Amino acid sequence: MKLTFLGANHEVTGSCTLLEAAGQRYLIDCGMEQGKDVYEHQPIPVAPGEIDGVLATHAHIDHTGLLPLLVRNGFRGRIYATRPTAELCSIMLRDSAHIQEFEAEWKNRKGQRSGAEPVEPMYTIQDAEAAIALFRGYDYNKEIELAPGIVIRFVDVGHLLGSSSIEIWVTENGDIGNLDQPIIKIPTYLKDADYVFMESTYGDRSHGPRPDYVAGWRRSCSAPSTAAAMWSSRALQWAAPRNCSTSSAR
Repeated sequence: MKLTFLGANHEVTGSCTLLEAAGQRYLIDCGMEQGKDVYEHQPIPVAPGEIDGVLATHAHIDHTGLLPLLVRNGFRGRIYATRPTAELCSIMLRDSAHIQEFEAEWKNRKGQRSGAEPVEPMYTIQDAEAAIALFRGYDYNKEIELAPGIVIRFVDVGHLLGSSSIEIWVTENGDIGNLDQPIIKIPTYLKDADYVFMESTYGDRSHGPRPDYVAGWRRSCSAPSTAAAMWSSRALQWAAPRNCSTSSAR
């Protein structure tokens, strides 16, 4: 088995790791780099059409934001994720594509006055919808055979709705959540592994004072026309049948 770290190496955002095992190739996350570009990410060393699948740890754009571009360039495999991650990505990838199209249109309007070359969006809403169609959602703690000799399962890590560690022969971990957060369950700790891979976003730094998540959420819900209200509504719909707590942490 071989792991190649392509993104979020030496810096935060743009998570992407290539797993090669049992004659198969899988990406673990395919995220968009956000903020200042300190270290240049490595290109994926194989053609997108030669990748058998993608394992998505969670829905944040720095872990999934380049999936539409991957599909645009020829990827046709499955994208494996938890059910909530698949549902959230159906919103977030469309929204990301809308931003790409809007910014390209704005640059082209501005560039017409100076005779600049037209700008193409990184990807379009059609690319995002094509990527969304490749998602397959699974429950936590269910063993999934990707191919003969490769079995995975998603384990809840309490980072956001649907976030997971992915157990294979070793563990490739996304972001690990904090304790006692509303709605989000506490992380499930793995008890046995040969190797564990995880990000170290905070290093040896403290998170600082705990914010009042519920008060902030209520403020968002008070503006029904905002995107935040839409997220809150969807979160409640998802949490209710799963007996997740929506009250503040004790």
